[in-house]
Amino acid sequence: MLKNLFSLDGRIAVVTGGSRGIGRMIAAGFLSQGAAKVYITARKAGPCEATAKELTAEYGGECIALPIDISGMAGIDLLAAEIRKREPKLDILVNNAGAAWGADFDEFPEGGWDKVMNLNLKTPFFLTKALAAPLRAAASAERPAKVINIASVDGIFVNPMETYSYAASKAGLIHLTRRMATRLIKEHINVTAIAPGAFKSDMNRAARDHGDQVAQRVPARRVGTEEDMAGVAIYLASRAGDYVVGATIAVDGGVVYANAGLEIAG
Repeated sequence: MLKNLFSLDGRIAVVTGGSRGIGRMIAAGFLSQGAAKVYITARKAGPCEATAKELTAEYGGECIALPIDISGMAGIDLLAAEIRKREPKLDILVNNAGAAWGADFDEFPEGGWDKVMNLNLKTPFFLTKALAAPLRAAASAERPAKVINIASVDGIFVNPMETYSYAASKAGLIHLTRRMATRLIKEHINVTAIAPGAFKSDMNRAARDHGDQVAQRVPARRVGTEEDMAGVAIYLASRAGDYVVGATIAVDGGVVYANAGLEIAG
């Protein structure tokens, strides 16, 4: 009954922003559990193709690079067309591509707001919509299709850094996950989200370059590893996560839910 609970044998997945960081960790995790094909996207062709080649060599399945900028509707439509051309069914979509912008409140630019909100919030919605047909084709009550949105702990608690559009986009993505889940579960498509904390990546340079210092602010006293991120993504994508719908899982070593707040004197 519990055999192959976490298996992704034969499944087809798309991981946006999959050439590095959290996206790469998830793509590797899927391949490690038997996924047949994992398509990864990135703006830059070189790193995208290099990662695809590395992951294909390391695991049994095939990692395929689709270097497309999906920050606007043209790129979203192009990616969706490529997937629909290659695959009649899509089992898993991971909306991971994202951007961040930090600036003082009085200096925060409109361009920094729009760039982040478009990629972090608009793209996951419209890419899921554009890939709805192959997701529906793969979905059944016995084996739902999966959409996994990559949010952030910054959408749950207040990060002291002045990253206004990033925090707003990730909070919006968490609620959008619930709203999309309400609609798509009727068609056996499960929508969930992951809210990562400190993981080494180009977006989180503090965790990447000063991991020991960052770890001191994490209740678990360490930053996240590849296994930590791959593990939760595999769980949600596999049979093990079939009854999880609309939820956001914080993967952060306890930053959000196991951290005491400010002490206020009585």
